[in-house]
Amino acid sequence: MSDDLTERAATFGLILDDVSLTHLTFGKEFTEAVEAKQVAQQEAERARFVVEKAEQQKKAAIISAEGNSKAAELIANSLATAGDDLIELQKLEAAEDIAYQLSSSWNITYLPAGQSVLLQLPQ
Repeated sequence: MSDDLTERAATFGLILDDVSLTHLTFGKEFTEAVEAKQVAQQEAERARFVVEKAEQQKKAAIISAEGNSKAAELIANSLATAGDDLIELQKLEAAEDIAYQLSSSWNITYLPAGQSVLLQLPQ
């Protein structure tokens, strides 16, 4: 632009030493195009964010499902190995509950095992 202005000024006998643009305006169409470009860039960024968020949620769901699967597997394994112990524990708890209920009854008497203390019955 400086060269064009220097040549044009030379035709009128003027010598341009330095050229500075101090006020520059653009047409309405150009300004609207720049704004439309900025809006499109912002929408593209927003869409990219939504896609990244969906990918992160997908990864989180996969990790959660894997964790739940592993926990269920561990529980199943521990129940399989502790099954007999669990049954024995339930038997003991049931016996304890029965003994507690019988001990509070007024018509129950305990006798030592293998002895006939009150009744002299032939063996």
